[in-house]
Amino acid sequence: MSDIDNEDRARNRNDDATHDIYAENGSVRADFLALVGAAIADRDVLFLRQHVVRLHESELGHLLEAIQPDQRMALIRLLGADFDLTALTEVDEAIRLEIVEQMPNAQIAAAIGELDSDDAVYILEDLNKEDQEEILAQLPFTERVRLRRALDYPEQSAGRRMQTEFVAVPPFWTIGQTIDYMREEEELPESFTQIFVIDPTFKLLGIVDLDRILRTKRLVRIESIMRETNYPIPAEMDQEDAAQIFEQYDLLSAAVVDDNGRLVGVLTIDDVVDVIQEEAEEDFMRLVGVGDEELSDSLIDTSRSRVPWLMVNLVTAFMAASVIGLFEGTIQEIVALAVLMPIVAGMGGNAGSQTMTVTVRALATRNLDIHNAWRVIRREAGVGLINGLFFGIVVGVVSGFWFEDANLGFVISAAMIINMFAAAVAGIAIPMVLDRTGADPAVSSAVFVTAITDIAGFFSFLGLATWWLLR
Repeated sequence: MSDIDNEDRARNRNDDATHDIYAENGSVRADFLALVGAAIADRDVLFLRQHVVRLHESELGHLLEAIQPDQRMALIRLLGADFDLTALTEVDEAIRLEIVEQMPNAQIAAAIGELDSDDAVYILEDLNKEDQEEILAQLPFTERVRLRRALDYPEQSAGRRMQTEFVAVPPFWTIGQTIDYMREEEELPESFTQIFVIDPTFKLLGIVDLDRILRTKRLVRIESIMRETNYPIPAEMDQEDAAQIFEQYDLLSAAVVDDNGRLVGVLTIDDVVDVIQEEAEEDFMRLVGVGDEELSDSLIDTSRSRVPWLMVNLVTAFMAASVIGLFEGTIQEIVALAVLMPIVAGMGGNAGSQTMTVTVRALATRNLDIHNAWRVIRREAGVGLINGLFFGIVVGVVSGFWFEDANLGFVISAAMIINMFAAAVAGIAIPMVLDRTGADPAVSSAVFVTAITDIAGFFSFLGLATWWLLR
């Protein structure tokens, strides 16, 4: 193909590309993906720099997820130093690992140096130790020390999420000195809303909001306008607990301190929003037993992650089946029971899932504890009883007319009441017991609640049928 043809195609791509890359449904526009794919194939660096480099890091992350796997590294190579490594914090873990494993460590080190420390740690923590050390060795000493210290904190802790860039001044400085320092110092954070006050050992003494500084005369000392911070975040605190402090006290940022109360970083609301979203997604995924699965995971990895809880579910299914086997003779005599059994078990399962979901979320947000547990248990048990009575009457009437047998309607009505009550109690009791024993209720609750509702439903229905209909 001639250079003239390539130039014409490039000109047409530039004419077709627009600033909005999203379709109405929120996905990346198919025509934009086609233009980017064609530019990658033609090695049209000019188009990519004009229409891809300008993208926000989140938009670039969505683009990387949307294009074909073989196009990702080609795009990154074509962009070279213009590729914003921050975009890798916006993609699935599997895609991020795939990309960083193929990027030269020298390129990663050069890009890491331009990132905020929290984004740099987010990318480095997925690499093996050897690659981490090779990349860190190429960074300036101060930045290397900061990143190593952050990486030493536990995964999913505030120390891993914090930024090590912050503004800290001694208490004896004046407002004028502080303002001059912020004007002259080149290595300040890109954005900040608070200044931290520290002693010579870096122990946190207090904070000053920027608006307070702007309203105060230059000769006033910092210590006279600083306020104590009542919510410093321990560096080893779990990120979910830190997010709850932000939510409870409506914080925009918070100091992160070590075991000795020394300031080591700052946690900001943008990172906390990410934590809240990640934890909510994680809890939702674990409720159905799929763990940390990503859409980009391979076929084998996806299958492997789902097998363990499916196996547990299979065991509980056999337990429920064994209950049915106890009443084989009853089912043979009254075939209608086989038709109606799924209704009892299904309604109980749904009722239990509703209560379990509410309970797991309440435990995660610390809204359910020992002080209000019995009140909530009584409420859920009452809800189960009321709903059981309502649906028991509905199902009993329908079943009685359907099979022209009032006794059968009475049996399924009673079984429905028993099972929905049991489902409500199990839906709240099981997550609470698991939480008290240190297990994650989001991971384990669903299988056990389903097992109890199935067993209680089958046993109550078939047991009542045997006692009432075959007496």
